[in-house]
Amino acid sequence: MQNNFFPLEIVKIVKATPDLHLILSEITFDGKAFWGFSEAILNIWREELTITEKYILENETYTLLINDQIVGYYSFLKLSETLWKLDNLFLFQKFIGKGYGKFLMEDFLKRSKISGIKSLILDAEPNAEKFYLKFGFKVYELKESKIIGRFLPKMRLDF
Repeated sequence: MQNNFFPLEIVKIVKATPDLHLILSEITFDGKAFWGFSEAILNIWREELTITEKYILENETYTLLINDQIVGYYSFLKLSETLWKLDNLFLFQKFIGKGYGKFLMEDFLKRSKISGIKSLILDAEPNAEKFYLKFGFKVYELKESKIIGRFLPKMRLDF
């Protein structure tokens, strides 16, 4: 399947299956480490960065495949009939900054609009706030993280 973003690659997004939990956890830790967090800090977040089989079964999770290799994913929570929360959007570090995050986000936004969702929310990694602003998300509150003095922008997009 050819695509408009990456003409020399077969790039597709497919629904994740529970057996992919280990690779999705690996992508999450690798992607989070992109921002320069130490192993000690990443360990503080270990539980919330670990993707389990149960998580995939209970939440909408989609993988990004490049030439049949999983390189990223996103997941969201259906909070109501009109409100979804983007819970994760991660790539292996070597794929960050090459347009794949945009490809994932555009798929999520398209899926949301088709489903008739009125609003999307997310808790952004502060380093990624600008990424979400480009898609029209706005900060409506700051949420203190597990790291003292560090706050996550809570963001919202209304359709």
